[in-house]
Amino acid sequence: MGLFGPKYSAREMMGLAKDLVKRNQHKNAVSLLNKVLKDEPRNKEALYIKGLSLNQLRKYSDAVTCFDAVLDIKPDDAPSYNNKAIAMAEMGNIQDAYDCYDQATDADPKYAAAWFNKGVLLARMHDDEAALDLIEKAITLDSNNPSAHFYRGVVLSKLKRHEESLNVFSILCRKFPRHKEARFHKGLELAELDRHEKALEIFDDIAAESKKNVHVTYARARSKAALGQYGQAMELLVKAVSANPKTIRAWAREEKAFQVFHDDRRFRRLVKM
Repeated sequence: MGLFGPKYSAREMMGLAKDLVKRNQHKNAVSLLNKVLKDEPRNKEALYIKGLSLNQLRKYSDAVTCFDAVLDIKPDDAPSYNNKAIAMAEMGNIQDAYDCYDQATDADPKYAAAWFNKGVLLARMHDDEAALDLIEKAITLDSNNPSAHFYRGVVLSKLKRHEESLNVFSILCRKFPRHKEARFHKGLELAELDRHEKALEIFDDIAAESKKNVHVTYARARSKAALGQYGQAMELLVKAVSANPKTIRAWAREEKAFQVFHDDRRFRRLVKM
């Protein structure tokens, strides 16, 4: 009869599907939701949850079909516009994604997720000033979303507003001490402000937990070079290049802290200058 036989009602299968989604078992969730939709093709909740799972499975075109079906039933459903936009952006349809975010915020001006995701999309398009405005709008609507604060810090950094960015990440680290990305970015902002000793305290702590993180390895190399610890800097840079040659070489060639190495034959071979 299979795992989800006819003994389950549509309501029971919906409950099981939601549980599968919470456990990131999206393929099984979609299979179960298909059973619900076979008998109830206009079940709005089943269509929406299926779309969410398809997005997680990177089946973006199928996800769009689900969200369009929801919108056919409820044309002002802001979450469906929002998640349809996510799928469109992942497929590279940037303008369509932006338009969907607009439709989401038109449908519900207080729907913070759409303001935030539209801001992230603009940041990806390097329109950082506009992105910051939208992310800050999202924060005014939902101040408890750590992702919104995190991206605010990222965008502030891109705008070279490093003191403000440092403040954002410092507050995040106090509120969410296990947020590793916030800790790392706090270190990056300290380094941008030439506070390399403090930056290294953070990078060294993270490295002790995750020694294979190439971005942390590179950040440690950069700060050690800035502090005149050239031997350790070179050793770390070699490790970083071996892990991600193309990206790290490009960064190292442009990095101010490594200019002291520009006449060093080993460095020039390492970064292919």
